[in-house]
Amino acid sequence: MSQAKSQPEWSVDELRRAVKSAGVALWTWIVDDDTFVMDAKAYELWDIPVETDLTFEHLSAKVHPADRDRVRAAFVATRVIDGPFEIDFRILTNASDVRWISARGQGNEGDATTNKMTGIFLDVTGRKQAEEGHELLAGEMSHRVKNLLALAAGLTTITSRSTDTKEEMVKQLTQRLTALGRAHELVRPLPDNQGSAALLGDLLSVLLAPYDDVGAFAGRIRVAVPRMGLGERAATSLALVIHELATNSLKYGALSNDAGLLDISGTVVEDDIEIVWSEHGGVSAESSNVPEGYGSKLLHRTISGQLGGSIDYNWVEGGVVVTLRMRESRLSA
Repeated sequence: MSQAKSQPEWSVDELRRAVKSAGVALWTWIVDDDTFVMDAKAYELWDIPVETDLTFEHLSAKVHPADRDRVRAAFVATRVIDGPFEIDFRILTNASDVRWISARGQGNEGDATTNKMTGIFLDVTGRKQAEEGHELLAGEMSHRVKNLLALAAGLTTITSRSTDTKEEMVKQLTQRLTALGRAHELVRPLPDNQGSAALLGDLLSVLLAPYDDVGAFAGRIRVAVPRMGLGERAATSLALVIHELATNSLKYGALSNDAGLLDISGTVVEDDIEIVWSEHGGVSAESSNVPEGYGSKLLHRTISGQLGGSIDYNWVEGGVVVTLRMRESRLSA
């Protein structure tokens, strides 16, 4: 039979080096006189001068107000309970920064007569921030999915009312949902407060690419708009607007034939963004009486209600000029 290897005896210096390398801070709480003793690392962690004489009450004053009662209750409970304990909480440093601390220790050191507790402090700020980031991301994704499902349900209902056959309903609904899908493919954080979803030019490029045989910006669809970011809600709303305009153009306007041209330009006018959708080489002014359907109502409702603006049609020889005017503040939301 093989003999079990004996455990090595760690020297004080080895233990001290191990504690230092792990970023561990040591503490002892003497319950009888409420004295709190800490090593230099703990003073640094709590942002307290080393020469300060501490009590538990003095130290607890630096605990975040939202955590203070919970921390006091947890430490008081260990007075009558032997065995290990652990609690995570926030503290406020002298620079008004928030730092997460994990306190781990041994109540009464296994002996109820000592009235003394010893343990360690660990800085777990990085881990807590990562956890909070994951929670925020999960919440944001849940919020977006709920919004998309609600919007899809609404589009299904109103599309069913504006179509006569199930085939027509399936076609229109699929196109509208595909447009929303393209818009949400662009959703990502943008730098320098430019919005939280997509750049205006990118959104137009992605949505109009299927209508341009050569590719957006290069063929018969030309775009020149200001570089600006869109928020998630604005990107979704504007995607529906662009889809409806492109669908109308494909049916009745410049995109209904090989010779038509579509120019989209944008300018900043005071607190508004003005986008001009100009079609050339399409239907003549005399035959441009496009039916007033759900798509037209959706355009007006979206522009005026969700984007705080207006839409104006000007039929010209061989085409149409559509002027969209939207609040800049609404586009970043």
